[in-house]
Amino acid sequence: MAHVLGGQRLVLEYPTRRVLDGVTLGIDAGDRIGIVGRNGDGKSSLLAVLSGQLEPTEGLVTRRGGVTMGVLRQRDELDEDATVITSIVGDVPEHVWASDPAVREVLDGLVSDVPFDARIGELSGGQRRRVALAALLTGDWDIIALDEPTNHLDLPAIHWLAQHLKTRWPRGSGSLLVITHDRWFLDEVCTSMWEVHDGVVDEFEGGYAAYVLARVERDRQAAAIEAKRKNLMRKELAWLRRGAPARTSKPKFRIEAANELIAAEPPPRDELQLRRLAVARLGKKVVDLVDAGFSYGDHEVLSDVTWRLAPGERTGILGANGAGKSTLLGLISGELTPTSGRVTHGKTVRMGILDQGFSQLADIATDRVREVLARTKTTFPLDGKDVTPAQLLERLGFARAHLSARVGELSGGQRRRLQLLLLLLDEPNVILLDEPTNDVDADMLAAMEDLLDSWPGTLIVVSHDRYLLERVTDQQYAVIGSSLRHLPGGIDEYLALVRQAAASRDENEGGEAEGEEGGLTGAERHRARKDAASIERRLGRLEEEVEAVHEDMAAHDQSDYEGLTGYTAKLDELRAQIAELEERWIELAEALED
Repeated sequence: MAHVLGGQRLVLEYPTRRVLDGVTLGIDAGDRIGIVGRNGDGKSSLLAVLSGQLEPTEGLVTRRGGVTMGVLRQRDELDEDATVITSIVGDVPEHVWASDPAVREVLDGLVSDVPFDARIGELSGGQRRRVALAALLTGDWDIIALDEPTNHLDLPAIHWLAQHLKTRWPRGSGSLLVITHDRWFLDEVCTSMWEVHDGVVDEFEGGYAAYVLARVERDRQAAAIEAKRKNLMRKELAWLRRGAPARTSKPKFRIEAANELIAAEPPPRDELQLRRLAVARLGKKVVDLVDAGFSYGDHEVLSDVTWRLAPGERTGILGANGAGKSTLLGLISGELTPTSGRVTHGKTVRMGILDQGFSQLADIATDRVREVLARTKTTFPLDGKDVTPAQLLERLGFARAHLSARVGELSGGQRRRLQLLLLLLDEPNVILLDEPTNDVDADMLAAMEDLLDSWPGTLIVVSHDRYLLERVTDQQYAVIGSSLRHLPGGIDEYLALVRQAAASRDENEGGEAEGEEGGLTGAERHRARKDAASIERRLGRLEEEVEAVHEDMAAHDQSDYEGLTGYTAKLDELRAQIAELEERWIELAEALED
């Protein structure tokens, strides 16, 4: 295959450390490379050097003449005042881009629900991410480099992106470099892997599953040094090989070697033992939802939900952004009171919640990690042994050097580790995880899964991370419409339902164009949809402002009552705006339903 891009003896130094130390590598046409490594080890720096966005301290980056390269960064550079369609296709006339099937495929796959005439500054974070992706993918590139492309994407969008990248170029042409913590995506798209660590880049043939095998083999050769990580990766390999046929047959590694490595490896979880322990801790009743529903005014989010959570149940919750997954968690936890039906909790239930906003850390933002751990219990039972909180945090990949840091100064990944640790130390018997993969790398996710494997209790996970859901849960449900639906066929069944709903919606909208006997006209309905979408975007921005004010309050001097009063007034103003917008949104929703 033709060589298209490479780096020779690359060195990249920052004042405090050397990120790349004499790295030499090459990319050929047809390569599909996934880049993995711990947060901070240099994945994004390597991508920036290869794409020409960052000059190496030493060494040379070479690109074959005429080769074009498109890059998706973690932060987009979209013009806040530009419209969605202009940001994607530029000044190309509509009759030109609308007649291009490749452009239409990208628009339909990523931004079909985003108004084309909306300003970029009005979009939510997820919508902006999809617009930036669409702007890149409508271009004609020989090499595409993606830095965390699945951030803010839901499962159908992630699935679409994987299929698009697999079929974008003819076999043996085009090259892909992708950084992501989404391990399903890596296994689905990539044919080789680069691991960035300690200033070097190790190359592996095959997708993520093959990379896991290679790491196990490498760890075996240095067992004394890598003992802890070896055992963890062997467990993950065992799960990969025992999983779905599509996953186990695809990786390009020696199946015999994998089978030999895991011959004596037990399943990741002893389900009967965990259920027995869960019943002992919880009794037979955990949480019962009976005909439960929840509405904001006249807007019904959930209706007629009947679900009896069992001791030791491990369930994943799927659904589009805004479908009501977090509302469902609120009903289960008791933070929300159902507006219809009932929710009851067992007498021994002790709830633990890991949310997206690090709310559990707000009150300890100025404390040092060491001080926080000193206030917790001295030991924690794990795999039949007692470990200290510091040892448990280290097992989650938290460096001892950071124990002296203040909680508010930690990175997102470090805060997620601490948040999970404090949750476990509280010894809940029901855990609710709301998007737990945010801000964490693959190693951290594997460590989290390892801890959850031995945790006896009821586990409910809301996530768009397919790998995580299949790894730690035994069944899945989906919030579709306002109902909760069991998915015996798992995530594949959910994706099929989403495709069916989209096809049905397209047919209905086609029928509306022929005219309506009552209610809104076609033009009025179109305008109402646009107004509702605009309100949703504004609500998203206001919620972000509320979260930012809460963070500022947590970091503010708690003895400064005048300053805190100002924050409270700001919150009241934001909430009033939210309430007004929600009322208007409900009016539009009712008009569209007529």
